[in-house]
Amino acid sequence: MSDQPSEASRPPERSPEAGTQPEPRPEPQASTSTTTATTTEVAGTTAPPGTPAGAGAPASGPGNPWQYGAGAPGAKNSAGDGVAARLRPPAPPLIRPAVLWSVLATAVLSALFLGDGLGVNLLIVAAPAALAAFFAARSAGRRLRPWTATWALGGLVLLAVPALRDAGWPTFLAVVSAFALGSLALHGSRSWLGVLIGSLGLFDAVVPGIIWGVRGVRARADGSRARWGTALRTTAVAVVLLVVFGTLFASADAAFADLLSGLMPDVSLVEGPWRIFLFALGLAGALAAAYTAAAPVRWDGITVSPGKPRGRIEWALPLIVLNLLFAAFIALQLVVLLGGYEKVRAETGLDHAEYARQGFWQLLWATLLTLLVIALALRWAPRGGSRDRTLVRAVLGTLCVLTLVVVASALRRMDLYVDEYGLTRLRISVAAMELWLGVVLVLILAAGVFGARFLPRAIAVSAAAGVLAFGLLSPDGLVAEQNVQRFEARDSAGIDIDYVKDLSADAVPALDRLPEPERSCALRIVQREVLHDDAPWYATSWGEARAKKILEKRPVVGDGRDCYRLGTDGVREGYEPDDDGYDPY
Repeated sequence: MSDQPSEASRPPERSPEAGTQPEPRPEPQASTSTTTATTTEVAGTTAPPGTPAGAGAPASGPGNPWQYGAGAPGAKNSAGDGVAARLRPPAPPLIRPAVLWSVLATAVLSALFLGDGLGVNLLIVAAPAALAAFFAARSAGRRLRPWTATWALGGLVLLAVPALRDAGWPTFLAVVSAFALGSLALHGSRSWLGVLIGSLGLFDAVVPGIIWGVRGVRARADGSRARWGTALRTTAVAVVLLVVFGTLFASADAAFADLLSGLMPDVSLVEGPWRIFLFALGLAGALAAAYTAAAPVRWDGITVSPGKPRGRIEWALPLIVLNLLFAAFIALQLVVLLGGYEKVRAETGLDHAEYARQGFWQLLWATLLTLLVIALALRWAPRGGSRDRTLVRAVLGTLCVLTLVVVASALRRMDLYVDEYGLTRLRISVAAMELWLGVVLVLILAAGVFGARFLPRAIAVSAAAGVLAFGLLSPDGLVAEQNVQRFEARDSAGIDIDYVKDLSADAVPALDRLPEPERSCALRIVQREVLHDDAPWYATSWGEARAKKILEKRPVVGDGRDCYRLGTDGVREGYEPDDDGYDPY
């Protein structure tokens, strides 16, 4: 949201999302002994050391094809009044009644719905918080813009993962990513540091938001005591009528009583401190979001000076040698992938799975280190003109392409290893991470061709999309499905009961296809957790509800003794059930 015109028509003096920047003061002419570099954004150009801000900038495009300086013209890199003026916006206007009511609704819903677990309740609580931010932004004159809408919508969609999946680890990733996207929606950052700090910048507004809310309530209460009294009396009367008549109707009809008990949260006096804490948490979070929407910190004002440009030979020669090393490794990988495993096995004594396991982690680290090398190479890349830009594109573009082949080789190794030993949470997680790193490399290649203006935000979008896809695909369900398929395809091989029994309720549909006694051994723990869980509807995921329906229709059988008789394939050695049949699985 912003009070600025569109990006295409916005003058460079303005902050990207959060309001009009003050006119920068001209920089003094640097002496020949001064080596302080000033980063200046004029059509994406980096000024040489000692050049005044905005002066001498070539009009032919960026000096570095991947670099995008996000600072305002004339921005200083040292701490001082100039930095504070760029980052801190003017005080927001007095808080509006619509914002106050939305904040209060968020706090009440947090106290009522967040104490029983995670599910659709996160979306219920996020809705009024988003409204509070929207009303606050409108009162400050900010407008909804495409990137703001993208971040906000992405954050709300990510909150659907806890409502759909029972597994805790993809839910955690989704909630953290939703918070980061919501913070970006409020700040509107677009530079590297802006996107990184802006995703956590909401914490910076907690205390100012509370102070802003208290002052607004006091100011409005002093001027409208009669209206506040009327609102409180009306609310009290409505609550009393609902409680009285709701109790009468519930006592008169058992079906209506069941409906009310299912819809309304079960709040007891014992949970009072916990509910008060959730109320305070929702209140502070909604106030912080509204305050940030009205007066966002301009994190894009923080700039980093580029490194000293190196000579072409000094810069390019190490990278060319690295490219040759990558090419030699890839050539060997092509030989192996095209049928050279027998030769590799004869020379190393490793089978396919051992060969794959031996190299996957090294290739993952190679991909991560390559991204670091690219970042450092861009910092010290030569920036003399078009020939330097062509050199940077050629050398780093080649490195990106070769690294993409390394990513493909790592994923192929993981596929071989999974085919031999089965899929696990760790294996699917690192494979997803490697796949996302490949997407990042593709985005870097695109930035080298089309410009890096949107690269920080594009990488953030790709990360959020990856987390969303990871959660919606149900990793626990995929793990169970792949292991069940291996069990069905290999009649003589067992299934790792000791591992699959600890999967979440998302795995129940796949594990339900197992024959007995494997099915009951795999589902015994899940059944005990699902059937005895009394979580309300708003804290129950769709995966848990589906598992409960399956297990109620077809519960597990036996007392757990058959699990030991399955053998030691995936079963702990020395396991024996208790005399009463209790199964420690």
